[in-house]
Amino acid sequence: MKTDRDEPDFKTMSDAVQAWYRFYELDPKDGPSSVLYQAAIDFYNAGHRTPGDIATALIGTYVSIHATRVNAPTSAAVH
Repeated sequence: MKTDRDEPDFKTMSDAVQAWYRFYELDPKDGPSSVLYQAAIDFYNAGHRTPGDIATALIGTYVSIHATRVNAPTSAAVH
């Protein structure tokens, strides 16, 4: 039987992503939301459950907007 703890808490993850934008004083319209939301989901699945915990992980992992840039279209790209 599924419980509420089995369902992803999208509001928690969204609040964490918004906290990242506020921390770096960026407008969400100009930012890398898809990268941040995927990272928030990954952090949530890894056990981070509060907006503060996820935001802290996002801020520590993606230091400014430049860290969210994807350089290669695939992970198989030659560097």
